[in-house]
Parts: sequence; structure tokens; C-alpha cells
Amino acid sequence: MTKPGWIRHLRGLLAVLLLGALACGSASAQDANAMRARHASLSEQLAKNQFQRQLHLESTQNSGDLKGEVYAVVEQPFSVVGEALQGMDHWCDLLILHLNVKSCAFTAKPADVLSLYVGRKFDQPLEDAYRVNFSFRVVAANADYLRVQLAADEGPMSTHDYRLALEAVPLDAKRSFIHMSYSYGYGVAARLAMQGYLATVGRDKIGFSIVSKDADGKPVYVDGVRGVVERNTMRYYFAIEAYLEAYGLPAPEQQEKRLRDWFAATERHAPQLHEMERGEYLDMKHREVQRQQSGAKSGKG
Repeated sequence: MTKPGWIRHLRGLLAVLLLGALACGSASAQDANAMRARHASLSEQLAKNQFQRQLHLESTQNSGDLKGEVYAVVEQPFSVVGEALQGMDHWCDLLILHLNVKSCAFTAKPADVLSLYVGRKFDQPLEDAYRVNFSFRVVAANADYLRVQLAADEGPMSTHDYRLALEAVPLDAKRSFIHMSYSYGYGVAARLAMQGYLATVGRDKIGFSIVSKDADGKPVYVDGVRGVVERNTMRYYFAIEAYLEAYGLPAPEQQEKRLRDWFAATERHAPQLHEMERGEYLDMKHREVQRQQSGAKSGKG
């Protein structure tokens, strides 16, 4: 290649790279603007709701797909939110708070993979839990927008296409606006298992969305599979909040505060989320966290 040709080639390559960078920056700006617009459009729902705080929950059920979404204002500066919710190690410490997450591990080579061990709401060996491998991506992280995505193609009992995504923007110097979504698809085996669960131990369980009122004017809450996805969505969201609340503390104090805050948050919505007493939850999670930390130190998943 002649020198002028080489220069033209280099200029063309630089132009492509620059265009890509500009496109990424533009997309993040558009996403940040969309989040702010969503915050404005939800002003009424955020101001007045059953949670008695700036939080709004939505859920949808389509043929073979379930999705739950939380929009919330948190009393945390975006500098804290953006730093706390990026690393895979942070997400493992966050996700272990959920009752059904028995352990979490991650690897960065050849790709970022976060592995969740999902099981029952009591102590059990890891070999009895189901391992779900999520690809982990920080899609955008800049001064005014964060987006993190976890995706898994396969889950237990014919469930598939798991997606857990978080995005956040600053509102002012002390507050941030967060959107978290949780979704998955399910096949025949999962549908049959869910029908069995809802006909037995899950028969009286409810979600958060109010679908009607009874003869006395009291709210009637969604149940069935939408109730299931709403409960899990809120459990994951409360884990995010508990992680953020403890993030500024000395490292030795963070885990205990996260555990206690997560349990307290779920107990404020006991009709939907109560499963066990605080002592039972803390005992179980202390053992599971210790096992997770021991696995991380040894390099084992």
C-alpha cells in the first residue's frame, strides 16, 4: 500500500472508530433522556402507591413469558450507584441476599460469566441446587447513565431466556432513579410445575398489583404466575437497595447490614414476601455467605 493509500486507510479506520464511539455515546444519552422522561411520566404513581415511597412495580404475562419491572427513586447519589452496581463481585454479594440464591460465583475469562446456584428456601448442598450461568455486561457506564445486563439462555425445568437488567440516572446531587427488570420464558415442564405449586403451597400467595376490590372495598391482589414474578422481582430489587445502603460502611459491617436490611424490607410486605423468621433467615444466609466466600477464595464455583 502506498503512503497516501495507507494514510487514507488509517483515516477511514479512525472515522469508523470515532463513529462507533459517537454512536455509543449518543445511545447512552438517548437512554438517559428516556429514563428521565419515564421518571416524569410516572410522577403520579411514584408519589402515591401502596409502597408509601417513590416506587412503582409493573408486571406482564404473555404466552410463555413473564416480566416484572421496578422503577424507584433511591436516596443515593449517582456516584455511589454507578460504582456499586458494576462489578460481578458486587452482584454476587447482592444476589446472595435472595432466599432462593444459595451461592454465586463468577469468571472473567474467556467471557464475563456470573453463575447463580438457585434452590429451595432452606439450607441445601450446592450439588442439589440448579446452576444458571449468566453472561454479564456493563453496557454503559458514564457520568449520567448506567446499564448492566445479565442474560442466561437456559434455566431449571424448561425455563429459558432469563434477563435481569438495571439502568440508573442521577436526579440531583443526592438522588438517583433506578429501573430494574426481571424476565424469563417457560416451557411445558415449567408450566406443569408451576400449576402444581399454585395448586398447593402457593395457592394463597399473592403479588402486589391490585386487580380489583372485594365487597368490602378492600384490594384484591394479583395471584398465579404474575404474583410469582412480582414477588421475585421485588426480592431482587430489595437486594439492590440493601446493597446500596450498606455500600459506604466499613467492609466488615456491610454484609450484616445488607442481610438485616433485606429481611426488614421484605417483612414490610409480609403478606407477599414472608417465608421465615429473621433468625432462621440470618442463620441460613450466614452459612451460605461463608460458603460463597470460601469458594471465591479457593477459586471454585
